Amino acid sequence: MKNMLKTLMILSALLFVSPQAAFAHSYAEGVGDKLAHGLANTVTGIGEVPKNIMIGTNEKGLGYGLTAGLLTGIVHGIGRTLTGAVDLVTFVIPTKPLIYPDYIWKDWDRETHYHPDWKLSTDEPKEKSYRQPADRSYEQQQPADQRYQ
Repeated sequence: MKNMLKTLMILSALLFVSPQAAFAHSYAEGVGDKLAHGLANTVTGIGEVPKNIMIGTNEKGLGYGLTAGLLTGIVHGIGRTLTGAVDLVTFVIPTKPLIYPDYIWKDWDRETHYHPDWKLSTDEPKEKSYRQPADRSYEQQQPADQRYQ
């Protein structure tokens, strides 16, 4: 009887502690990710300038890339550096990245954009939280079929 009671006590203690241990691991992982994002984005914010010059040059030519790409790169560089600093200061609150791509070296040829919501990294996405606007320039209005009217 004593052995059975002892076994039940140990089993109930293990079942009680396991959800907290799982949450602690995800919390530590979220804090570590946010600290890494903050450090990387604070240091690599200046890399937005050549990135946006290249994107502008590829899209609209050298003149556009050197002027508008330079200005866009400066703005995004400041934005990446500031979001990195915010992530460094608030790393104890694990949130999802505010800037996409989350590291500058991911998707180098993709323009930087900022997430409109500030969500905890433990939140489960109900749906895709941010969607790029669809390019609808190819859609044209089709004339109504006159045969069936």
